[in-house]
Amino acid sequence: MGLFSFLKGSGEKTIDSSAENNINAVKLMDAVKANGLKVTDMDIELEGDTAKIWGVAADQATREKALLTIGNTKGIASVDDKMTTAVQEPEAQFHTVASGESLSLIAKKYYGNAMKYTQIFEANKPLLSNPDRIYPGQVLRIPN
Repeated sequence: MGLFSFLKGSGEKTIDSSAENNINAVKLMDAVKANGLKVTDMDIELEGDTAKIWGVAADQATREKALLTIGNTKGIASVDDKMTTAVQEPEAQFHTVASGESLSLIAKKYYGNAMKYTQIFEANKPLLSNPDRIYPGQVLRIPN
């Protein structure tokens, strides 16, 4: 899938900027696992504010959620996707949340119907636990 950009100063505070890269890489892998995402042979390498991830995701949605788990971490500006998927599927679109946006506004933009916000919410579980809790700079999956 390539290189994905994120807002470096936004997101979950999973890593410690004063810690060694290998320690932070383990923390990122733990975050992926904590979200229940099945990525076999996963490895993460940090170079500055870029994270590279390898492994085999169960499906495309798992792959994308793993990328978002890592990228939506404070201190990470880009994620270099080196993963493969066990099952090939079409890629979702991605949307960076702007100030003042809600899932319903985003759904209206992509689907023409604000009530389809639940599709976006479901597509981003377990990364989102509440449809009313999104933040500027967060990147979300927008399923086709």
